[in-house]
Amino acid sequence: MTISPTDHAAPPAPSHDAASVVGWLLREGRHAPDAESLVEDFCARLIAAGVPLARCVLALQLLHPQIRSMVYFWRRGDPAIEVVTAAHGTELLEPYRTSTFAALIDEGADGMRYPLERMEAPWPYPVLGELRAAGLTDYAAMAVLFAGGRRNAVTFATDRPGGFSTADLALLDALLPALGTVLETLALRRLAATVLDTYVGRKTGARILSGDIRRGTGADVRAVLWYCDLRGFTPLADRLPREELIALLNGYFESMGDAVERHGGEILKFIGDAMLAIFPLAGDEDGGDTAAAVKALNAAADALATMAAQNAERAAWGQPTLRCGIALHVGEVMYGNIGSTERLDFTVIGPAVNLVSRIEGLCGRLERTVLTSAAFAALVEGDGEGRHQLHSIGHHTVKGLADAVAVYELRV
Repeated sequence: MTISPTDHAAPPAPSHDAASVVGWLLREGRHAPDAESLVEDFCARLIAAGVPLARCVLALQLLHPQIRSMVYFWRRGDPAIEVVTAAHGTELLEPYRTSTFAALIDEGADGMRYPLERMEAPWPYPVLGELRAAGLTDYAAMAVLFAGGRRNAVTFATDRPGGFSTADLALLDALLPALGTVLETLALRRLAATVLDTYVGRKTGARILSGDIRRGTGADVRAVLWYCDLRGFTPLADRLPREELIALLNGYFESMGDAVERHGGEILKFIGDAMLAIFPLAGDEDGGDTAAAVKALNAAADALATMAAQNAERAAWGQPTLRCGIALHVGEVMYGNIGSTERLDFTVIGPAVNLVSRIEGLCGRLERTVLTSAAFAALVEGDGEGRHQLHSIGHHTVKGLADAVAVYELRV
């Protein structure tokens, strides 16, 4: 027998167990480091309250550029919670469209209950047949609401003969507002970190979240500076459709940015078709300065290899290819918060930043791809990996400096 979401009576007033679990959610639960930890502790509290829980699944919707939702599977007896990441677009696929999550999140259902031990095929949702075959006897699914109406979903299942009692269902229903409040706090915390990671970088984002947001705050740091720029981008921008131009830029920044981050650097900003990044120095006493410089060299080599592969694919399709210049320098910069009273930017400033941008300008003038300063070359001089890659190409004048600067080339 199939029980529809509207066939069960409204639950009675919750038992006294609800107050203790709600109190825990609002006192300790809201301090959980993540939703995974919260779900694990929440299920343990339910069992302690007498709910015969065998399985609990939470579908939490996220505001994230790549991820639509995180799904947390708790199963009694499992050593850890299973976490599944659902990318954007999975909501269009059959497994999701035929799930109770779709009914709760997208179709607006408030809740549903299916006493599995009294049901048989055809199943209204495929998961019900799977759970019944696994020996589960009862299933309840409920919407978890955030402020503004954003919907999430949580499901509960038991293997106790007779299923959930009326008091069990009343308790679960009574906990939803507090559970939603705590989950929204965790989701907003994650959203803040995601937005900062996406737009200012992980390390800078962590500084901002820690409270370093006052204008004028900063610190002097030594770092390897990376500055790259496209060659011949203006003619491309003039003749390519907007969508093709954006796709071209994304592919270029992906090849540069992914290589920088993979080797331990941090992207500070995109400036038109240019990118500024840093590799913080750890100190010579443990070889950290040389290690950071070699990481930057390896990142440049990897980025150019990826760009070459992208260019080969573009050429095969008759599309324009790209060229770029990369400059590497090392020096002391001020890393901090600058800007107007209403709009701030975490960035690096100082003569070293100016010089690395000027060296990058030499890439176009000298028809070279990767150039470094003498200070950078000195860092890798004693390293077997870096020494053979850098070659002096003499002294050259750069804009803004009276004296010519020594420049080295990375040949890849």
